[in-house]
Amino acid sequence: MSLLNQLFNRGVFGAKCKTCLSLAISRIKLRQNHRDLQLKRMRKEIAEFLLAGQEAIARIRVEHVIREQNLQLAYDALRLFCEFVLARVPVLETQRECPGEVQAAVASLIFAAPRCSDVPDLLQVKNLFGTKYGKEFLIAGSELRPDSGVNRILIENLPVKIPSAEEKLGVLKDIAQEYNVRWDSSNTQAEFSKKHEDLLGGSKQMCDGTEVLQAPTKPISPKISTSNGVHPIVPASSKASESRQPPSPMGTKPRLGNNEAKLSPGNPNAPAATDVKNKSTSQQSSDVLEKARAAMASAQRAAAAARAAAELVNVQFGSLKVKGQSS
Repeated sequence: MSLLNQLFNRGVFGAKCKTCLSLAISRIKLRQNHRDLQLKRMRKEIAEFLLAGQEAIARIRVEHVIREQNLQLAYDALRLFCEFVLARVPVLETQRECPGEVQAAVASLIFAAPRCSDVPDLLQVKNLFGTKYGKEFLIAGSELRPDSGVNRILIENLPVKIPSAEEKLGVLKDIAQEYNVRWDSSNTQAEFSKKHEDLLGGSKQMCDGTEVLQAPTKPISPKISTSNGVHPIVPASSKASESRQPPSPMGTKPRLGNNEAKLSPGNPNAPAATDVKNKSTSQQSSDVLEKARAAMASAQRAAAAARAAAELVNVQFGSLKVKGQSS
């Protein structure tokens, strides 16, 4: 009974594997033809951008060209591996372990299956090999273990990665040479070699290129507001130290209270800036009040004149009415 199951399983594995590999080869060829046309169109567009002087757009589009070229190389290798494994299916059916000469090709197909979404037949091939050789065989190919034998072309070209500046510059030069475009690559080369500033920690330069000068941090003393202005609160320790200082030989000076006016250091007879400011603000407020009072008085006079005019009109109208009735 077990012998019949083994023979049946062998026949099922061989038929499914051949079908999936044949469909995968056909899909890969179709994708390659489509990718060839798309790649030629993209390279021509980049040549037009270089000719028009739009190097910024060309520097962006060249990354798509490099990506398509890498996929083209990877799909070429995949098609060869599919054809190789398809030819070795009869050998794989008869052996319980994967032969050494086929192991690299099978591991490469297992690695590429989840990374080539436009070729779903490779996923079925991967499941078939997982059923035949076990879960550990699949993990070795998917996770790139040392003894997996995955091809280096697939490892380098299938994952999505940002191309280097040298690679982008080389492709741009090839495109310009292919379409006979006279292009000076000095600006693009300088742009690629420029080190962009890391803005995560904040910009260290202003917009005009000058550095931002950080002001030294000073301890901020608390302040108290009085009628004469805002004065800092002097700690008790500093007051005590001031009281311990010896008196000046020129004599003692009277202390000024919190409500007294301070003198500016330039002119001892002139009032402090805070006092001048307070006086100006109080003078302005008094001017505003005087103007408001004058406006109210004029409004009251206008209202009184209006009432007098209304009473005069009423009196005249009443006298005219009485004369009309008497006549």
